Amino acid sequence: MNLFGSLVIAFSMYSRIPMPQLEWTRERMKYVMCFFPLIGAVIGLLEFTAFLGSNALGFHHLGQILPVVIPILVTGGIHMDGFLDVVDARSSNGDRKKKLEILKDPHTGAFAIIGCGVYLVLYLAVFLEMRPAMIPVYCLTFVVTRALSGLSVVTFPMAKESGLAASFSGAAQKRAVAVVMVLYLAAAVGGIWYLGGAVSASATLIVSILIYWYYYTMAKREFGGITGDLAGYFLQICELALVAGLAVVSHLAPF
Repeated sequence: MNLFGSLVIAFSMYSRIPMPQLEWTRERMKYVMCFFPLIGAVIGLLEFTAFLGSNALGFHHLGQILPVVIPILVTGGIHMDGFLDVVDARSSNGDRKKKLEILKDPHTGAFAIIGCGVYLVLYLAVFLEMRPAMIPVYCLTFVVTRALSGLSVVTFPMAKESGLAASFSGAAQKRAVAVVMVLYLAAAVGGIWYLGGAVSASATLIVSILIYWYYYTMAKREFGGITGDLAGYFLQICELALVAGLAVVSHLAPF
């Protein structure tokens, strides 16, 4: 029941999918991050269904727009919220203390609004550049990004002792979670190799590693570690970068 409770907490926290009410005990919190990538699997399945269903019914434009908004609808925008907070904080050009204060501020600044608009337009543009044969590969990237984000929560230094990321990190069975995240990552990349070939798998790995390295160095340099907002920021930019990478691959590889 503790594992089931961990699954429920993961889906309750990181998605809008209805879940039963359970107490957030320390025992259940240990393995919450182990189920985080499963939300990515659900998003990928919904993306695939929406794309194929819309095109089968003749709603081709809807099939091109829905994949952009489905991740936000499923997650309730929790990761996009982190992205916007980090955009505001980094745009302030303040010191570390100032940036951390901005992350806690519930108000949305102008730079966050601009960042959101630019992000969504870029995401739509690169998604439209992907060929339909690349969609199954694209759907697996949501598992990749969450596996890496979960891995960072249990391996990266925390910017502060309180907050969402610190709570999940402190309660987690870190070694077990790290191993599970690596297994998710290996399975997702293996699936990408099977569905899209070695080039797609290699591009996914290279892009993910580069963004992950950037995330670590930027967070440590500018914030002293990661927070929940920074984990959301990473997930969003990694998803965007992976879509862009797959768009390039879909034009270079013979599909």
